Amino acid sequence: MKKWLIGLSVSVVTASAALLFSGFDKKRSDSSTSAAGKRPNIILIMADDLGFSDLGCYGSEIKTPNLDYLANNGIRYTQFYNTSRCCPTRAALLTGLYNHQAGIGKMTDDEKTPGYRGHLTDNAVTLAEVLKTAGYQTAMTGKWHVSNTIVQKNAQEQMAWLTHKKDFGDFSPIDQYPTSRGFDRYFGNIWGVVDFFDPFSLVSGTKPVQNVPKNYYHTDAISDTSVAYIRSFAKSSAPFFMYVAETAPHWPLQALPDDIDKYKNTYKVGWDAIRKARYQKMVKLGLIDPAKTKLSDRWNNDLSWEANPDKEWDARAMAVHAAMIDRMDQGIGRMIEALRETGQLDNTLILFLSDNGASSESSAGYGPGFDRPGETRDGRKVVYDLKKEVMPGSQTTFASIGQRWANVANTPYQLWKAESYEGGAHTPLVAFWPKGITAKKGSYSHQVGHVMDFMRTFLDLTGATYPTTFKGHAITPTTGISLAPSFAGKQSAGHKTLFNEHFGARFARSGDWKLVSLSRDSTWHLFNLATDKSETQDLAAKNPEKVRELRGLWQQWATTHQVLPKPQPKRN
Repeated sequence: MKKWLIGLSVSVVTASAALLFSGFDKKRSDSSTSAAGKRPNIILIMADDLGFSDLGCYGSEIKTPNLDYLANNGIRYTQFYNTSRCCPTRAALLTGLYNHQAGIGKMTDDEKTPGYRGHLTDNAVTLAEVLKTAGYQTAMTGKWHVSNTIVQKNAQEQMAWLTHKKDFGDFSPIDQYPTSRGFDRYFGNIWGVVDFFDPFSLVSGTKPVQNVPKNYYHTDAISDTSVAYIRSFAKSSAPFFMYVAETAPHWPLQALPDDIDKYKNTYKVGWDAIRKARYQKMVKLGLIDPAKTKLSDRWNNDLSWEANPDKEWDARAMAVHAAMIDRMDQGIGRMIEALRETGQLDNTLILFLSDNGASSESSAGYGPGFDRPGETRDGRKVVYDLKKEVMPGSQTTFASIGQRWANVANTPYQLWKAESYEGGAHTPLVAFWPKGITAKKGSYSHQVGHVMDFMRTFLDLTGATYPTTFKGHAITPTTGISLAPSFAGKQSAGHKTLFNEHFGARFARSGDWKLVSLSRDSTWHLFNLATDKSETQDLAAKNPEKVRELRGLWQQWATTHQVLPKPQPKRN
């Protein structure tokens, strides 16, 4: 266990008591039966802005031995979907609903319409709430980002808050915190974006963490707190559910020097070489069929790597991205070891995925404001460098990998986070459970799945009951499909239809047909994923009937799932 845990300003018990943070809501159910010991523990791990090919077991050159171990001894999924952006995906994952049904159609602003409340609404229950009623111990670490963010109206006060100069209280309404939505224990960031060395909105339970030690790094804090929870939970006969919401490798590009050094020369070969090598490795792994999944054209391929005036900066940026993933994998390795040492590994289901594709955003272009500080706690200026003159990686820079590297990270697919093309909404998913997965080790499942499927899956595995009402509120039925058959190697088609919408980016998938539009252009494009998983051949003009059919399905879904807000009554 990292010694820096002891130095946190919140009260921490001794190492002999597993270094657990104080401030937790202790309302855990003490009920357990003999059957409870036979039910699996569940650890659901989600990365933030991880590209489809960013793991070694999905084609990457990045060192992810621990996730590779889980994949090689479990299952990898080839057709699993998120909702293309952070908080909407988290809403769907937690509730078993499409994200608009759970109140988060966009981000965390409350737009006063049912699908756009910016927080998890009362018509939804979380995985933690459901599993807790079945006697599970529950905990969460990391990024919450499904509650209304409280923002100071004065820009100067907001910046003072972001830089830890002033305390303005809760970061969102307390009744929207994880400990109010079924999690007994929580340590992490309530908001989305963090300085990895000194994060804003950091809380233990509901108590703000006012100070962190000098050698704090957020990915390590998430990992080591998760390890502490595992060791504590292992002392009880009751099973546990833990949601680990990583913040890596979301921008800003900030990593530890030793990790960056591992990759200092890796990306000097450029975009095309890395993308081609990833594609070839994916083919060799059997992850993709080259006849059905071509390597799409590189985004903005008018600029060659050789002619790129920013080669040094760009190579460094991707090296930091890799370092952040590497560090996350190291922490997952410590979780696996804690499970092994406590005798919990064989009967623990571990799931790993990403909330969306890699991000093309220019965080430098955003500049300071809202959730982005202008300086560090000790007064050092944070640089938002559009000219690529300051190397990324340290606490004093806010940078991101940009469009071309995001395109590489999402190999072989097009586009990225926030778009409904495969590069935005298609996630890797690894499932590992020695006692419960009887499918061939290292095999692939082609079941069409979605993050809302975790609810139905966990219900099947634990015997928990999905409620029709909860705390006096009617609960929307889940439309997820269980992944449990795939654990036994059974071939299941999964969802016959799937849909998505985010800031105008849309898709409707029916069978192998997918209708999709960009956020900036409402034109529908049609692809046959049976022969073109990379979405390179638009068949809309040749198949107008299929376009009309899928467009109608999408319209019907949008109307019934709170995607298209109903007109609000006029007020006098």
